[in-house]
Amino acid sequence: MIVYDLKCRKDHVFEAWFPDSASFAEQAAGGKVLCPVCGSRKVAKALMAPNVVAKKGRTAGPVKADAKAPGGGMAPGAAAVTADQDSEKAGQLRRLLRDLRDHVEKNCDYVGPAFAEEARKIHYGETDARGIYGETSADEAEALAEEGIEVARVPWLPRENS
Repeated sequence: MIVYDLKCRKDHVFEAWFPDSASFAEQAAGGKVLCPVCGSRKVAKALMAPNVVAKKGRTAGPVKADAKAPGGGMAPGAAAVTADQDSEKAGQLRRLLRDLRDHVEKNCDYVGPAFAEEARKIHYGETDARGIYGETSADEAEALAEEGIEVARVPWLPRENS
């Protein structure tokens, strides 16, 4: 697995994991990598700090570019964010996304690929208002938004026990 810092055209920076660099290139070219903030598909790799390995295989973490030692070299042990902090933040985000999924599944109706059709029926009063979730294409989601129908794309994590 490889982790990349990515940046969308609106300068939102986020992290994403890929099996290898070719997978990132393929997914980005196919418009499958989305900014979690704005949904932009125009995503590129952002500048990343190297992960420095200390003696005996311990990771010192990414090095700050501005952490200078006397004489202009890098200060030993200068780390922007430790691997433990990154891991903790990623764990918190996964928990929040799992909680969101649980809430949606318990409180909304799954309509599958009929999401756009059902959202229109609710919006135009053809069926009772209720929370729904399902799948739709990016083009269809954009068309819904243009009609004034509120939709949100949610990063859906797979179940850990499946």
